[in-house]
Amino acid sequence: MLRCAELGLSDEALSSMDIGMVYDLLIEQANDREKYPYKATQDDIYRFFGRG
Repeated sequence: MLRCAELGLSDEALSSMDIGMVYDLLIEQANDREKYPYKATQDDIYRFFGRG
């Protein structure tokens, strides 16, 4: 419940969510604070997936 309160989730919001949804929100919150050293460019995406 502490983590749910940190996310700002109300009892009403929690009643319509399953635990997986709450975990997803917690993971996204942690990812928002992460510093990534490299941001992919369009050329990187083409190299990975091809030009389709």
